[in-house]
Amino acid sequence: MTTQASAGALQASDPTQSPAGGPTLPGAQPVGGRSAPRPMSRRGEVLYFAVRTKKVIIGLTIIGFFFILAVIGPILRPGDPDALIGPLGMPPSGDWWFGTTSFGQDVFAQFASGLRSTFLVGLLGGGLAGIIGMTVGFVAGYRGGVVDEILNMITNVVLVIPTLALLLVAAAYLTARGVVVEALFIGLTSWPWAARAIRAQTFSLRSREFVNLARMSGVRSLRIVFGEIAPNMSSYLFLTFILLFGGAILIAATLDFIGLGPTSGSSLGLMMYNAVAWSALQLGLWWWFVPPGVAITAIVGALYITNVGLDEVFNPRLRNT
Repeated sequence: MTTQASAGALQASDPTQSPAGGPTLPGAQPVGGRSAPRPMSRRGEVLYFAVRTKKVIIGLTIIGFFFILAVIGPILRPGDPDALIGPLGMPPSGDWWFGTTSFGQDVFAQFASGLRSTFLVGLLGGGLAGIIGMTVGFVAGYRGGVVDEILNMITNVVLVIPTLALLLVAAAYLTARGVVVEALFIGLTSWPWAARAIRAQTFSLRSREFVNLARMSGVRSLRIVFGEIAPNMSSYLFLTFILLFGGAILIAATLDFIGLGPTSGSSLGLMMYNAVAWSALQLGLWWWFVPPGVAITAIVGALYITNVGLDEVFNPRLRNT
């Protein structure tokens, strides 16, 4: 009995443990001459485990590196990235950090500009797909019945549309395509899986007690969805956006590489397309296609690693820290 009481007193006096055994915020308030632990808020708990999860740190570091390079790169190499300003086919050096193309274009300038386009496509395409997917998923999952059947039918139709065939038709009629048009197309065709996943989550939440209480209190449906259900899915929605962001980048790189991307501007996929079109591999100009390929792989891989790490942070059952 004495041993158990001593152990309990030791645990209560430990400022790093809460009564439930979890972490607490620093700055405990003195109670009876001793420091009483202050429970950690939900946001503080997420931040506490996020900075201690290696997957999150590694993923965000890689993404942050390329994002900073996308911001400062065009400042370091101002001007038109497609300008013919250097010697032909020069390897990387102090003057030409990533070398030059077979036409004398600065590969680093194209790479930095392509990074900007990559993040822009991911943000616009993934954001649009997320907005459409969340709207359809929330409405279908909460309303149910005929509304759910109609929205589910539309989702299935968009899901089975042959994207490549649709792109070929669009490319035939759109003589000028930019990054924004590409992002718009990606966003309009990549939302169905997110809508179906959010619909399933909404189905499981709409019968909870707090939703029924809000409904009986006369709260409008729109406010229930975005004021009661959506906040309880915030972590899931955030992870969904990360996947949509990475998917938009990968789809854009694929479209650019096969020649269905923007007809003007720079992108990482367009760099690889031009490198293949002008026989960079046969000529030994590896510095023309390796940097964009490595960047796309690293960014998409880092987004996936970050998503897995954040899943462990948001889900206490998956934490190993």
